Order: sequence, then C-alpha cells, then structure tokens
Amino acid sequence: MKKLQNFSEYAYAALRFMSGWMFAAHGASKMYGAFTTGQPAAGSQIWIGGVIELVGGLMIALGFRTRWAAFLCSGTMAVAYVQFHWKWQWNSNFLPVANKGELAVLYCFLFLYIACRGSGKFSVGRD
Repeated sequence: MKKLQNFSEYAYAALRFMSGWMFAAHGASKMYGAFTTGQPAAGSQIWIGGVIELVGGLMIALGFRTRWAAFLCSGTMAVAYVQFHWKWQWNSNFLPVANKGELAVLYCFLFLYIACRGSGKFSVGRD
C-alpha cells in the first residue's frame, strides 16, 4: 500500500478535475437547460447557483484560484442542502438519504477539502 502513496498527487489532481467538471455540468444544466427538460428563470436563486456551479466548477477543474472557488462552491452546497433538501425539518427528513441531499453534502465537504488543500499538480495557477 505504500506504493500507492506515490500516486497521491495524481489522484488528487484527478479528483479536483473530475469534481469540478461534474459540478460545472450541473451549472450548465441550470443556466442553459442542458441535459434536462427544465430551466429556472434567469436571475432566480437557482439560476445564480447555476452560475456559481458553472464558473466555480470550471475554476476548480482547471486549478485557477482553486481555494477561493472551492470555498464559494462549498458554501453554495451548504445553502443548497439546508434550504432545498433539509428545509429545517427536525424529523427523519434531516438525514441526507431521506431528503435526497447526499450529493449536496458530498460536494460541500469535498470542496471544503479542496479549499483547504489548494490546486495541486496540473493546475493553471498556484494558490
């Protein structure tokens, strides 16, 4: 298992790229109606979240201003979970598996980790 440690920087770069790319795809679907049948109204809270997802996701994927972008995206996903999934209900709906908020929670903590760690290898800029 010690040999896997030699690949940790490459694995982190792949994690950063793929998570940013997938997040950007969520933003594109919200902003442009891509990959989905509906599109929120321009300027709405969900649409603004889509802007943050698209731009922030691309910044994370490319490794440009990674800490700043990841911190903003982490906060966006925290708001998404509390406001749209949990809805401050103090019952079994609190659990992400019950309110379908697993992806929001996972993105929140993944981007918090990326914000703490920085851009790493294969990035456009250094943090």
